Amino acid sequence: MSEQNYDFQKRLLRVHRPDRRIEKPLEKGKIEITAAWTITYPAGNAFLGRCAADLADYFAVSMGLPLSVGENAVGKRIVYVIDQSLSREGAYRTEVSDLEVRLIGKDERAAAQAGYLLEDVLNLEEAPYLMPGVTDRAPIFRCRMVHSGYAEDDFPDEHLNAIAHSGINAILVFACDVNKSPMHELDFNDLIARAARYGLDVYAYSYMKTAMHPLDEGAEAYYDSLFGNLFRKCPGFKGIVFVGESVQFPSRDERTSGRMRTDNIDRFGNKIIQKPDPGWFPCNDYPDWLALVKKVIRREKADADIVFWTYNWGKCAEADRIALIDALPTDISLQATFEMFENFKRDGVSSRSIDYTISFPGPGAYFLSEAKAAKRRGIPLYSMTNAGGLTWDVGMVPYEPAPYQWLKRYDAMRMCHREYGLCGSMDCHHYGFYPSFISDLAKTLFTDESADGEAVIDRLIARDWGAENLAVVRKAYQAFSDAVNDFIMTDEEQYGPLRIGPAYPFVLFRDHQLVLPSNPKAHHKDNMICFPNYAYPLHVAARKEQFMGEIRLYKASADRLITGAEALRALLPGLPPAKRDEAQRIAGVAEFMGRTALTVHHVKRWYLEKQGLLSDDGAFDRHLDALLALAAAERENVLATIPLTDFDSRLGFEPSMDYKGDTAHLRWKLAHLDRMVSEEIPALRAKGVVENPTRMDFPRNAWAYRFE
Repeated sequence: MSEQNYDFQKRLLRVHRPDRRIEKPLEKGKIEITAAWTITYPAGNAFLGRCAADLADYFAVSMGLPLSVGENAVGKRIVYVIDQSLSREGAYRTEVSDLEVRLIGKDERAAAQAGYLLEDVLNLEEAPYLMPGVTDRAPIFRCRMVHSGYAEDDFPDEHLNAIAHSGINAILVFACDVNKSPMHELDFNDLIARAARYGLDVYAYSYMKTAMHPLDEGAEAYYDSLFGNLFRKCPGFKGIVFVGESVQFPSRDERTSGRMRTDNIDRFGNKIIQKPDPGWFPCNDYPDWLALVKKVIRREKADADIVFWTYNWGKCAEADRIALIDALPTDISLQATFEMFENFKRDGVSSRSIDYTISFPGPGAYFLSEAKAAKRRGIPLYSMTNAGGLTWDVGMVPYEPAPYQWLKRYDAMRMCHREYGLCGSMDCHHYGFYPSFISDLAKTLFTDESADGEAVIDRLIARDWGAENLAVVRKAYQAFSDAVNDFIMTDEEQYGPLRIGPAYPFVLFRDHQLVLPSNPKAHHKDNMICFPNYAYPLHVAARKEQFMGEIRLYKASADRLITGAEALRALLPGLPPAKRDEAQRIAGVAEFMGRTALTVHHVKRWYLEKQGLLSDDGAFDRHLDALLALAAAERENVLATIPLTDFDSRLGFEPSMDYKGDTAHLRWKLAHLDRMVSEEIPALRAKGVVENPTRMDFPRNAWAYRFE
């Protein structure tokens, strides 16, 4: 039966997957948790009381065991314990003996994580069997923060609970003003209180534009009315994230325009002052701006974590960026994006990593330059890492099932923790967090510094697919990882077909002003972050050479993803029913990614033929024939995608855009494709020429049309 739109949200509200237990004998030396055991917690501790009830729900739903819960219990028991003598911040431990399982934490939040670790161990065991002994864990990052994967800035309690189970300790909410996010009014204090029940901090991600220079008369009152007021009304916020282009300010740095971006464009959308706007440059008066912002915030909350993110300044000279870091206060946190602005090659094809991609695992030179400066200055270092399992490489999937590629990212992050003190991670942007086997991999590697990543992946494969299928699944997962590694990320792709997948339309000449159908309530509606009239600067020789290589690589990546998904799907009939649904979803995500890569391949070839129609090469009919063949191939690709979106309503959805790649949009794409085949192409053939082409029909630098 097909899912309806938003049905995936019901699955996100299910914290514990049912029927994980399989029947198997108890191995020698292990103990068994039975219905005779009791879960207990310190008297009067409501937080751990909730955790105990949650653990009881896990045993009932996942293991089929009804365990009682109480403050005082005798006999065999699972007991929550707080032990402040544990050495590391956030440390937790499980101690298993014949009569007792102790879930020990340095504080109550850490003790909760010990309970979640117990669940993880039992999930891998697939039975309520435990080996006696002690297991120690501690988070290597003091902060891991995520946006909602349910809907933008929407955090139901169950989603908060699942986030906490994944080892994440903070959430992000966009803040345009007190109790106002871009999408809707939101009671920040209620969210903060509910998140605290699950051991989660809340950070504001500032969308408040700051149109006054910090040294102007009246600036302190102005900034207090913004950020001081936010923390005055919502003192429970753990901190706030500032990124230049989201806040901006009229800098006096002469290297910039000195204007807000909206004040530096004329009515035709052209820049007035041909210098970078302050939000896109490491201005020398950002320290003044931060000093004032810090003053008004910390007057209300002395320990507020002020996170200053250098996003998109990597294109600026290293000397300018490091000069700014050298002038920053050391009692804030510096955040640098992990992989941006890196130049590399894939199979001879040039690429430059843009926001946010796993095609280059990192760390990039931009990040490392700022990491070294932060270490030298003693500034706490955070990074935008996408470690939750999703990037902008494919915009309409819940996560990317490419574990060996993610392992490269996680290992690099662990190295940066050791070498440069990396202590915080923004695990996703507004495309949100969705629990998956990838987030399970991240949790293990970020709490167990001795963990072997490939061995962890093998255990997760055995849990999800059965140990007997290890070789087949391992091969498929490696194919997915290799495919993502070969994605060549450009703005043309990321703001084009990769953003919405196979629903991305093919445009000839009649539809150069096509508007994507969208939910009018969406944060990013219409064509805001997806440009349906594909363009590429083929007039630049180096870019055309890259373009031709991209055509080849995207076809190879599509084949790897689709073939790997087919291999996984062949395993489904032999899986136990309790595993089959989630396994089919993993295969579906991979195939959707493959269908997206195939759309990219077709779009690029379509664009070449479209440009051929505008040339004087004497092959007008041949270009039309090629367009018809591509339309037929893409039609098959879209039709093959529809069963995937019918089965999994999360495919084709992204929190800030809502639905733009679901079944309805795929059918819209087909209707548009069929109209071109039946009307526009025959009309072009009859005329033998393209009449009155617009400037948008010719090769161009797509940056000129990017809406910031």
